[in-house]
This record gives sequence, structure tokens and C-alpha cells, in this order.
Amino acid sequence: MVGLVLAYFAYRYKLPLAIRSGLYPLLKDKIYGPIGNIVDTFALCSTFFGIATTLGFGVVQLNAGLQSIGLVPENSFTFQAIIVIVVMGIAIFSAFTGVDKGVKRLSELNLSLAFILMVFILIAGPTIYILSTFSEGIGYYISNLTILTFNTFAYETEAQGWFSGWTIMYWAWWISWSPFVGLFIARISKGRTIREFIIAVLLIPSLFNFLWMTIFGSSGVWLDKFVANGELSLLANDPDTLLFRFFEYFPFTGLLNIIAILMIGVFFVTSADSGILVMNSIASGDKKNSPKWQNIFWGVLLIILSLTLLRAGGLASLQTMTLISALPFGLSMLLLCFSLWKALQIDHLFHNTKLPYGSIAWDGSRWKERLNRILTFSHKRDVKDFLNGTVKEAFGELQQELSENDIEAQIITGKNTALSIELFIRHDKIRNFRYGVVAEPQTISEYMIEEENTPNVDMETPYIPITYFNDGRKGNDIQYMTKEEVIADVLREYERFISLISDDKNELLIIDK
Repeated sequence: MVGLVLAYFAYRYKLPLAIRSGLYPLLKDKIYGPIGNIVDTFALCSTFFGIATTLGFGVVQLNAGLQSIGLVPENSFTFQAIIVIVVMGIAIFSAFTGVDKGVKRLSELNLSLAFILMVFILIAGPTIYILSTFSEGIGYYISNLTILTFNTFAYETEAQGWFSGWTIMYWAWWISWSPFVGLFIARISKGRTIREFIIAVLLIPSLFNFLWMTIFGSSGVWLDKFVANGELSLLANDPDTLLFRFFEYFPFTGLLNIIAILMIGVFFVTSADSGILVMNSIASGDKKNSPKWQNIFWGVLLIILSLTLLRAGGLASLQTMTLISALPFGLSMLLLCFSLWKALQIDHLFHNTKLPYGSIAWDGSRWKERLNRILTFSHKRDVKDFLNGTVKEAFGELQQELSENDIEAQIITGKNTALSIELFIRHDKIRNFRYGVVAEPQTISEYMIEEENTPNVDMETPYIPITYFNDGRKGNDIQYMTKEEVIADVLREYERFISLISDDKNELLIIDK
């Protein structure tokens, strides 16, 4: 969601690629002031703590993997500190090389390793069972999506610990990652449509995630039940060790352990180096060439924070910090969603606005007069003159012609001030015919007023003549029409009216109740 917001406002409206830009429909130019700074600060803190949390979790798992292959003797804070320093050193170096080189190559390597590992587990594991559970799992997920989405275990107190430790924890973790991942994805998504963006960012990764979770999860369940005699279940509270114990039930265990460790390490590096680039972008206001020392600064700060949290309270401290950092940005995300919805509405209206109604059938005659009207915004007195002149003359000629055909029509003007006028034909059994014109105030954007090379607009509110009808349909702007064009427009509406009342299928709509 954050990625879509940022990409849309950056590439559609040419705003800076920053979180604050997503609030432009609400704040306008205030995004460059203190409010925008606060939003970006929350995003920066959320990103920082989210990456630090990931670093902390990954270090523990890397330590467990290195212990399983005998490279380190124990899973201790000392070795965790060494791993953090090594990994972050590689990440800082990768960040120096930029997105197109270091980050891209590491990401491609990791995706290749992940795909190879997943396919191997699928083939070497209980293949038929995995495929069956994949189909059934998708069906269960779709069938229970609403229940799963809103379930808070309010009536199942024994499950609330799991709900807090997993559902809420991961919810907060994703939010803390959203500025970082959103900015990163937005940066590489220029030229895509919204449809392409959603398919590539939401649907395809979700499908891959379903496959990954099913292949590893179903393999683990099957092995625990039919081969390991429950030994894997005993490690449910130690997931870092569980992964490598799981590999012991497959051929090439040592190679699988090495691939897994390499994957975890590279995932770490790609998360950290792209995170450093994003934090540079946020902190420098999307400047293209931020100073190189910032890469080292963020890297060292991540090392210090992750090690401090691990030393202070382990994973519990990391989880608490994630929750704290995610909450304020979660509120910002709600505003970003509203801003995107509002901007898309404006975008749709702008690109679907048709030619002015009065120009559709215009033949180009008296074009200098038309140009003069386009360059002049009408005041209330101008519209009043238009109603009492052009429109009233057109209605008068129509009234006379209708009278000669035994149809009585009235010309009704607005009370007190002549800001509306209508041609009215009364009926006894069917709905009346009404073609009216009313003066409506028009709002002019500040940007047009401030722009020099546009028609002049004074501070007086401009007005336009808008038509209205008896059936409540939205009217049209007829400010450019001549008397003959107004007559033609009234006849179009009257012809439509006669056609409708002639068809008995429309009885419910045309009978005056």
C-alpha cells in the first residue's frame, strides 16, 4: 500500500519520492513544512527499528545454523555480535555500489537459491501430500478469509497469547517494514501501471509465499508424524534450530544447511543494504547524491541497536520495539490510504472530463466571440444578462411556437433576483417537463490565479449557467451557446421527454403520483 502511494504521487504528480508526498491531497504545500518532517521522521524510525528487529532475528538463526554445521561452538551473544558486524559490513559495502549493482545481484542470487531449495524439498519430500495440502490450503484460506481477518480470539483466552505473539507481532513487523519496502519498490516501479504494480507486488509474491509455506510446512508436518515420531514438534518453540533439524531428514543435509545459511545471510544483507539506501533517501529528502558517510552511519547505528536489544532482552525486546515503532506509522498509513483514494478520484474525473457541453456540436462559427468568452470568467451580473437575454429570448420563441401547436408553456424566472429561468410545461397525469438554467458559483484553483500565462481572474466569484431538469439529472454548462443552440438543446431534451412518455414500459417513471 505504501509503495503504491509513493510511486503514484512521485511519478504521476512529480512529487519527491518521500512518505510526506503521499499526504499531498490533504496538506498541499504544507508537506514541505513541519508536518511533513514529522511524517518522514516516523517513517524513518519505523524503518530503522524494523530492520534492527529483522537483524536481531536473523542473527539468532544464523548463529544456530553455523552451530549446526560446526563452525561455531555455541549460540551465544559473542558470536551473534561477530555475525552482526560481518553481515552489516557486507551490507554497507553493497549499499555503496547502489541498487543496480550490489543490491540487485544479491537479490537475484537469493531468489535463485530460494527457488532451488524449494524445488528440492518438493521433490525429495512427500510430493503428493504437499500438492494435496497446497490445493486444500488455498481453498480453506479463501473460504475462511473473512473469519481469519477479523478473528481476535475474544472468546478463546487460551489462544490470545499466540494471537499477540504471532498475528499482532507480524502485523506490526510488516507495518514497520512498509516505509522501507514501499520506498524501495516505488523506486524501481517507474513506468508501471497500477494494475501491473498490484499483480507484481501483491499477487505473485503471495502465490510464492503460499507455495513456500506449504512445501516446508507440510513437509515438516508429514515428517514429524510419520518419520520423526514427534521430535520436530518438540522444537516448536525453538524455530531457529528447528529448520536445521528439519534438514536432517533429507539427503545432502550438509549442503542444505550451507544453502540455508547462505540464504539467511544474503536475505540479511539485501534487507540491510536496501534499508540503508532507503533511510538515506528519507533523511536527505530524496536527494540523488547523499553523502557516502551516511551509509556507514546507518550501518553502525543498526549494529549498535540490534546488539543492544539482543543483550537487553533478546527476542522479547526486539518484538516490543517493533510494536512501539509500528503504531505511529500505522496511523500515518490510514491517512496515506485516504489520500490515495482522494487523488484517484480526482485523477479519474480529470481524465474523463469531456468537452464542454456547448462545444460538442459547435461548427466553429463566430470563433473570435467564443475565444473571448473562454478567456473571460463570467461574474454573477454576466450570467444574469445571459439568462435575461439569450436564454429568455430562446424560451420566448419556443413558447410562441408551442402555443401555435396548442401546447401551453410557461417561462418562470427566479424569485427576487433573476438567477434562474425555466421553460415549464404542466401536465395533469404525467410528470411535468422542465428545462431550467441557474447561475452556479464556480471555484477557481489558486494555481490558475497565480499563473501568469492564463486568463485573468479577479477576486470576485465567477458564475456559470447550468441547466436542470424535472427528473433530477445532472445539467450542463451552456455559457458558450447562442440563442439557436439553446433552442436546439431544449428541443433535444423535449424530444427525449416525448419519446419516454410515449413508451408504456416507462409508466412507473412518467406517471405523476
